[in-house]
Amino acid sequence: MNLQKIYEYALKREKEGYKFFKENADNATHASAGEIFRKLADEELKHIQYIEELMASPEEEAGSSTAELEADDWFEERAEKDFLDQSLIESMIPDVAVLRTAYLIERDLSEFYEMAAQKSSGMAQLAFKQLASWERGHEAFFKKLHDQVFHEYTQMPWGG
Repeated sequence: MNLQKIYEYALKREKEGYKFFKENADNATHASAGEIFRKLADEELKHIQYIEELMASPEEEAGSSTAELEADDWFEERAEKDFLDQSLIESMIPDVAVLRTAYLIERDLSEFYEMAAQKSSGMAQLAFKQLASWERGHEAFFKKLHDQVFHEYTQMPWGG
């Protein structure tokens, strides 16, 4: 397996995710929704830096990068407290498709990293497993948020 090619692909996908979340943060009509997307855009920047450091490391050291990505429980904590309240859910109904896309981006990245981990070994495998874990957390958050917004949307009377 050519790790550099895998890293290049991962870097491209993380940059696409960053662009998506940044644009949606800037276009969000609700401040809390914008904050969700800004926070995730910031996380994607950390992933980009982490992958760039992996690319610069010799193959046998890949994954031992000095870039430390913290455990990201921000989404789980805030989702329960702030972002899943009824007023935000209702305000995000027009963005149900954006939330679905966010969920799919995160799911796709986590599956990619899990596949890369299965095909690699050593420190690179650990790095891919860690990236997959972070993406799974983001995926779960957006799935929950999407499902709640979609449920609210389907309960609305015709004409909103």
